[in-house]
Amino acid sequence: MLLQNPPQKRLHQMPEDINIKLQRNRDAIDAIDKQVVQLLNLRVRQDGGLNEAQVLEKVAAFNQGPLSDATLQAIYRAMMLAGLAPDAQATDPAKVDALDLNIVQQLNQRVQHAGEIGKIKHANGADYYDPTREAQVMAKVAGLNPGPINNRTLQSVYREVISGSIALEKKLVIGYLGPEATYTHQAAIHNFGVSLDYRAIKTIPDVFSEVESGSADYGVVPIENSTEGAVFHSMDMLVESDLHICSQVYLPIEHCLISQSPLDQITEVRSKDQALGQCRDWLRTKLPNANLVDVVSTADAVCTAKDNDNVAAVASELSAQHYQVPIQARSIQDNDDNVTRFLVIGKTRAKPLGDGRDKTSLVISLKDEPGALEKTLRPFASRGINLSKIESRPSRKKAWDYLFFIDFIGHHEEELAQAALTELEQHCSFVKWLGSYPNDKRNWHPA
Repeated sequence: MLLQNPPQKRLHQMPEDINIKLQRNRDAIDAIDKQVVQLLNLRVRQDGGLNEAQVLEKVAAFNQGPLSDATLQAIYRAMMLAGLAPDAQATDPAKVDALDLNIVQQLNQRVQHAGEIGKIKHANGADYYDPTREAQVMAKVAGLNPGPINNRTLQSVYREVISGSIALEKKLVIGYLGPEATYTHQAAIHNFGVSLDYRAIKTIPDVFSEVESGSADYGVVPIENSTEGAVFHSMDMLVESDLHICSQVYLPIEHCLISQSPLDQITEVRSKDQALGQCRDWLRTKLPNANLVDVVSTADAVCTAKDNDNVAAVASELSAQHYQVPIQARSIQDNDDNVTRFLVIGKTRAKPLGDGRDKTSLVISLKDEPGALEKTLRPFASRGINLSKIESRPSRKKAWDYLFFIDFIGHHEEELAQAALTELEQHCSFVKWLGSYPNDKRNWHPA
């Protein structure tokens, strides 16, 4: 079976006058973005003397809508996490107030134009969440940025701008592998922003089921870690489900040892199996006599540590804060370059960005014949298509039968990819397209 040309949602052809209206609103957004990027960079050079709580209270008071106060505060919080510029100077508070008022007004104008575009597109069958368009916006604002704000901070700000815009059109429900305050929860917020609704779901299969049934609009699940490798439950569900990969999130992982007691009183360490594996050497050195216990989630481990003095959890700083348990040690992961990749799953089919900025995921099964793997790789190699991942997994249908998960750079709609997939079908007993999506590797750091 080859999902070479997955059926596309039918979009109505738009009359010329609607296209003119769309372009007018897009041009207005481009002009506003140029101003906002300049204003934000000016803002971080000016110290009006207020603390974070006072700034957040002020921007809410300035807000006349349509953005919610919570969205505007999330936008400013994203900016303030990075702090003021090194060359920031004390500035007349009245001047800073005028600058903040201008920023708030510009952002509200932007979402009004985005709302007009959304009304037209949704009336013609488009989805509310457009990962390709968002990747284009992030690239655009990075290209406009003269500094001193770094691109990561600026893109975090725009993540919240887009989240607020979507929320005004539809409060999307995002299901994620829970419970709350897990790394998957953080990845979901990183991708969708704070303005949407989030639902913690107990298991990876349940995340898929909730999205398939329409109870959630999108789901977020872990797929692989740079240290510990693949998350097999997610891989198995991608084979079985009709949902697609819409986008991906790379989240740097910083593990903490969380406990009510100091290290010399800890006799048991609990966490998810992958988290324990990522801290194996540290735990062996610092807590050689402690029992390591695998549990369903890092958040579950923190809850147990909260009520048991001799128990510690390996989890995130967010979990420690959320459940109010002290951190005894930070950055305990064995590899500083410890990153987990998460997938956003749904019914949306991301459009191509082009120029090698897309990634496509497939799962295949080889024919039982000599040279089967070499024949499978040839369609890609002969066309210069870069395979970024190939990983085997037992099919669970019969002994010693394997599925191969393949990621390649490019979009399945591109001519070269189509030709490769056509040739691939000749050498495989099973081919399933899992999704094509922006190959966006923007990393997020909590500070």
